[in-house]
Amino acid sequence: MTDRALSRVVRRETHSPRTVAMFVAVILLILALIYVGVELVLSLLAQPALVAAPGVIAQWLVALPGDQPTPLVIVGGVVVAILGLVFVVLAVTPGRLSKHELAFDGSEGAVVVDNGVIAAAVAQKVSAESGVARDRVTVGVAHRTVDVTVRPDPGVELDRESVRRAATEALDAYRLVPRVKVRARIEQARQEDDFR
Repeated sequence: MTDRALSRVVRRETHSPRTVAMFVAVILLILALIYVGVELVLSLLAQPALVAAPGVIAQWLVALPGDQPTPLVIVGGVVVAILGLVFVVLAVTPGRLSKHELAFDGSEGAVVVDNGVIAAAVAQKVSAESGVARDRVTVGVAHRTVDVTVRPDPGVELDRESVRRAATEALDAYRLVPRVKVRARIEQARQEDDFR
């Protein structure tokens, strides 16, 4: 497989398509068109409108004062602008799956690993290095950061830098693409937590 084809496969495995956003946009557009169609048909049949007849809406829009917009027009404009901005951002930015590529020495393959697997491996390494039970180490892996939280038993003192170093060593062994930054946090347990 060529490098270009391999990079396309890795991108497809680590990025999500914007299918859900497109589906929501299309459904909203279809609902708006259905509403307009129903209102037009009701207007042609001389029946009362569901909300407002198309002619009434058009007259209301034409009658809006041009020099001083009403608060309703301002709010409507802001809502439409925010929706437009959201759709533009969704269209331009790639979606991310909770996976990372591992740097691979060979040119004939690629390795993509789920973030949950990476988190479990980092938690195991931090647990082994710090002597804290595995269930008291929590690791969250995002696209660019890894958050490590250790809750040692009461009276056990841990150095945050040693926890961060252990997590960094584990991650360096995997050579994630893109590289991630490690944030470590020590949450000291209170004495009353042990008596529950």
